[in-house]
Amino acid sequence: MVRVGIIGCGKIAQVRHFPEYAANSNVKIIGCYDGNPKRTEEVAGQYNIKAYDSYEELLSDKEIDAVSICVANNAHAEISIAALNNGKHVLCEKPMATTLEDCENMVATADKSNKYLMIGQNQRLAKAHMKAKELISSGTIGKVLSFKTTFGHSGPQTWSVDPGKNVWFFDKNVAVMGVMADLGVHKTDLLQYLVGSEIVETTAKLETISTRDAAGNLIGVDDNAICIYKMSNGAIGTMSVSWSYAQEDNSTIIYGSEGIIHIYDDPQYSLVIVNNDGDRIFYELDHIQTNDNQTASGIIDSFVDCIENNHEPEISGRNVLSAMRAVFASIQSSKEGRTIIVNSKC
Repeated sequence: MVRVGIIGCGKIAQVRHFPEYAANSNVKIIGCYDGNPKRTEEVAGQYNIKAYDSYEELLSDKEIDAVSICVANNAHAEISIAALNNGKHVLCEKPMATTLEDCENMVATADKSNKYLMIGQNQRLAKAHMKAKELISSGTIGKVLSFKTTFGHSGPQTWSVDPGKNVWFFDKNVAVMGVMADLGVHKTDLLQYLVGSEIVETTAKLETISTRDAAGNLIGVDDNAICIYKMSNGAIGTMSVSWSYAQEDNSTIIYGSEGIIHIYDDPQYSLVIVNNDGDRIFYELDHIQTNDNQTASGIIDSFVDCIENNHEPEISGRNVLSAMRAVFASIQSSKEGRTIIVNSKC
């Protein structure tokens, strides 16, 4: 039995962490903490768990084995490191942290404490992505040559637990990064997972072009980003992320020497293979999660399983570091207006 505490009781915690832990028979939710005391009490009452007055109080509770960290971006590293130092396994929401140094410190602390650090990169666990990974790895489309992936929707204004045009996602002091941290980290990590190769070079443009706050001013973080990525296996392609799309798009196309894989870009089939003869193979596996259609992510069950069975999480902090390096290199590329070689330091 894994005894869990949840830090941050906002939207992602309420639609994913709390219900998915509650549905897992190997979990007991001990308690929760949120910076909003009223919200802490409400959620604690809903799940009949303890409401803590601070995250430090929660972390000092020896009854708790593991924590989910569902706070704003700028607090991920601080609370994750504190949790690990208090002997807790950690599941931290993405983005892992807001600086590369913080990401690396999180991994180092996990190693030193001998506790697991997992990052909520749930795109890897979508059924069509897992199937595509299997097919690509088995050589179904030959050598991967190129790709294009997109993740866009109308923004987090209605997603946040406190909806509106002044959500914390738009506050540079709290979010630090914009759509690149919200959606770009997902697709950057996913590309490396699917292709089986790390990003070694990026040419990126991050802009704020359409999203405005309640006063009508453009927000202080990026709402659109486009990256040209080069992989260590020589493949090149594009990643586009946006908070400006009227309809959600979470599609990926992988081009190989022997065929093409289309993922979540067909309204009926979640995965379509087109071989070089033009023949098509259709897979009706699932439908990608959207902001309006949240389904079980698999992240919680995977985290619990690694603790129960004592194995490193597949989506560990160390495993996600290379994607975060590509994200920070892309931000640098946009600021400096040049191509950046991604630091491969482990």
